[in-house]
Amino acid sequence: MDTPLNTTPNTTYRGPVLTQWIDYNGHMSEAYYVLVFGYASDEIYEQLGCGSAYRQQHQCSIYTVESHINYLQGVAQGVELVVSTQLLESSDKTLRLCHTMTRLDNGEVLASTELFVVFVDTLSERAQKFPAEILANVELQINRDRQLPSPQWLQRRVGQR
Repeated sequence: MDTPLNTTPNTTYRGPVLTQWIDYNGHMSEAYYVLVFGYASDEIYEQLGCGSAYRQQHQCSIYTVESHINYLQGVAQGVELVVSTQLLESSDKTLRLCHTMTRLDNGEVLASTELFVVFVDTLSERAQKFPAEILANVELQINRDRQLPSPQWLQRRVGQR
């Protein structure tokens, strides 16, 4: 039996634009776009099995080493945000992923980011290989995400030298 194509992106954040996030122009300040994307990153790491509890137990974490952010629309206080996340590529030590921020009410894309991250031993601060169980979760998620269309906003690839 054929597996149906996955057409639903992985939602990794949902919540309103808070009052304290509004800048002097009446829109969400750029720092809070990064904060929301950070929350989405934390959620995908939890889903992959390398979130907060894993960090505390194994002294390993994921460090962002490169990101590209596209600020596409101003966002007002109270707007409900949704962030979806796709894993694009992986190696034994790295991930390339993207987040897309949209309005819940109409699906308008507000911002996007592409990240290149590295799995790190936090004591030595050196890259290390993902453990087998995390790598298996990464592979499952990448296979799921490959069924989705690639985001049209991807302009250049992070993680290239």
